[in-house]
Amino acid sequence: MGKLKLGIIGLGTVGCGVVKTLRNFSDQVEIVRIAVHNLNKKRNIDNLDESILTDNPFEIVDDKDVDIVVEVMGGVNPAFQLLKKAIENGKHIVTANKELLAKHGEELFQAAKEKNVVILYEAAVAGGIPIIMPIKTILRSNKITKVKGILNGTTNYILTKMDEDCASYEKVLKEAQELGYAETDPTGDVEGFDAAYKIVTLATIAFGKRIKIDNTYREGITKISAKDIQRANELGYKIKLIASAELNSDNVADVRVHPMLVPKEHVLAKINNVTNAVMLSGEPVGEIMFTGPGAGEFPTASSVVGDILALCAEVKRTAYPLPMMRCNHSETAESLSIDETTNRYYIMLNTIDTPGAIGVIGTICGKHNINLSDILQKGSQGGKAEVVIITGLCNEGNIKDALDEMKKSNVIEEVKSLIRVMN
Repeated sequence: MGKLKLGIIGLGTVGCGVVKTLRNFSDQVEIVRIAVHNLNKKRNIDNLDESILTDNPFEIVDDKDVDIVVEVMGGVNPAFQLLKKAIENGKHIVTANKELLAKHGEELFQAAKEKNVVILYEAAVAGGIPIIMPIKTILRSNKITKVKGILNGTTNYILTKMDEDCASYEKVLKEAQELGYAETDPTGDVEGFDAAYKIVTLATIAFGKRIKIDNTYREGITKISAKDIQRANELGYKIKLIASAELNSDNVADVRVHPMLVPKEHVLAKINNVTNAVMLSGEPVGEIMFTGPGAGEFPTASSVVGDILALCAEVKRTAYPLPMMRCNHSETAESLSIDETTNRYYIMLNTIDTPGAIGVIGTICGKHNINLSDILQKGSQGGKAEVVIITGLCNEGNIKDALDEMKKSNVIEEVKSLIRVMN
């Protein structure tokens, strides 16, 4: 039946890994075109056939010889226009583009359905960790109601090093940039955008309902201090950037990304450096976890090439390839606002060191139906004291009201930190 012909859009870190890995499967696929931004840039690929390079990606999506378009360029524009055109031309798609899927997945999957082509995207959620195909195949018998994970290696590295070295966020970020773990502009990682795109796609697959990125609460790690990490340790926790999604009994989805205090005995507290992890809770399987490298040249290429080979096994052998991997969602999930959620909270306060300060905090919390679970007070310096509290389960709206009242108190000078605690 002949080899499948590939057109690759993007030849950065992941693109290079894909090209190198595909050389092991030259009996099944042939790369006929590769689109690059700069034709003169030196590529980290031995014996690259430069005659197949182009700086016009539309040549690939319009090439009648191309069976599969592999998109590893990232971003929304022009990736959206390119993939939409490729689908219109009847080409199957393999992509690693989490932002594109989170923002325009519904439109692309609908177009693919109409053209009877497949979009595969294993690399768009957890890099080298296989998670999408397991959910759609071997875990298909389960009703998955919870997803929790560490989906961004950059932020996990930063928080790990802040913990191990007792260092500031700014110092560790600079180190991460020097090591290549963080971009020159790290906003996408440290402000939680990357993890938010991933959890939206993952929750959509797990729950069988579309999750809107605009309904997803997002908070990054830039406000986490070395002192927060120190106090969390004293109270028995590690701080991690957690992406989570939960479908409640009313089929309402609570999907969010934010830092959390994770109990030290919890398995996610032990996921360090650039490693990623995804935990699923379902019936009948119970709770399972997938862990491994969430980014990088070859881990991500592993997922991309796995998708390519899955298509190779089906395309030209059937008129309807990979039915289990197709998107069949027709319903958008109702979403829970962060203000409607119930959580435990870590709160760090700067107070005047005076008798009754703890009582004032307790009174305000009690007024707003907030129970205190743990209290940690540090010694006085210049008439000031530091108080850290861990609350019981309470409503987010109540916490905000309590903090507003604390800020007006003559005893409490500053609310330094507010971090949710994993239940």
